[in-house]
Amino acid sequence: MATSSAHLSFLAGRMFPFSSERIVLSPHRGEFRPPMTRFRCSAGPSGFFTRLGRLIKEKAKSDVEKVFSGFSKTRENLAVIDELLLFWNLSETDRVLDELEEALLVSDFGPKITVRIVERLREDIMSGKLKSGSEIKDALKGSVLEMLAKKNSKTELQLGFRKPAVIMIVGVNGGGKTTSLGKLAHRLKNEGTKVLMAAGDTFRAAASDQLEIWAERTGCEIVVAEGEKAKAATVLSKAVKRGKEEGYDVVLCDTSGRLHTNYSLMEELIACKKAVGKIVSGAPNEILLVLDGNTGLNMLPQAREFNEVVGITGLILTKLDGSARGGCVVSVVEELGIPVKFIGVGEAVEDLQPFDPEAFVNAIFS
Repeated sequence: MATSSAHLSFLAGRMFPFSSERIVLSPHRGEFRPPMTRFRCSAGPSGFFTRLGRLIKEKAKSDVEKVFSGFSKTRENLAVIDELLLFWNLSETDRVLDELEEALLVSDFGPKITVRIVERLREDIMSGKLKSGSEIKDALKGSVLEMLAKKNSKTELQLGFRKPAVIMIVGVNGGGKTTSLGKLAHRLKNEGTKVLMAAGDTFRAAASDQLEIWAERTGCEIVVAEGEKAKAATVLSKAVKRGKEEGYDVVLCDTSGRLHTNYSLMEELIACKKAVGKIVSGAPNEILLVLDGNTGLNMLPQAREFNEVVGITGLILTKLDGSARGGCVVSVVEELGIPVKFIGVGEAVEDLQPFDPEAFVNAIFS
């Protein structure tokens, strides 16, 4: 039975509901032939956010010197590995690997990861795959990089396809949460992004003032609480609504700092997450947990609890420049499977760096 062109057009509309382009029908076979222009599906990111992610990643590649200098203390801790491997010979394998294990543990790689790395090196040495100190060093770096690359694939911000993209910043007090938000705003603004801040930390009196300083410093607009008893969810809803109405690209939402054991405040995060989702479908696009690098492996219980409550999509590890515990970056990725998005390697506004696994490995193993 012949199919009418009107019926074909109807079917085309059903099959390609999200395309703004005309669907072309083949006159010879009665088939649907997509237009030559790119078909945009609702599940994919828009061109703006794709370009933004690429620009941030390219910036990370060009700023490797900041990452290198930021991990100087961890690198000093691990410098003993070079001394161990300089005059390495097969008869001293056990002693060398024991001391290498100790160096990794001191740098907070964690017992599980350390043992896995060392035993893999031991196996490759004894099988004859690794025959020199330089080969062992390369294998060590390759092993760490493999761990990071396997579970840390989505290091770029995942901002979806609707504007505004909404990013919630969460964490405990003193971890650098509000400062990280301000530095992230600076980076996004420099890439041509229209950013709106939301002062959702209604629990700490000085938090709103601190964020207003960052807004002025970065040239961003800000939404603050009206009245002393304003709820965080209300502030964030108002900000996202304004972002949607006024054409902002990204809304950065600060939240109240809380201990992961404070369940009433953790419940507030759930309310905030639901509130922004009512304004923009799919929001928040990212929920970034800020963790203090100085706490080393002690950050793991915090991260687990926050993840269970709100579903963390990425990590910001701060204050790594003042710590010799850079191995915690590997531990947190391996243990939690949550990607590190940014690392703090200094106090300057430019020192919140997009995380690049290869640059990190080269920075801690000179």
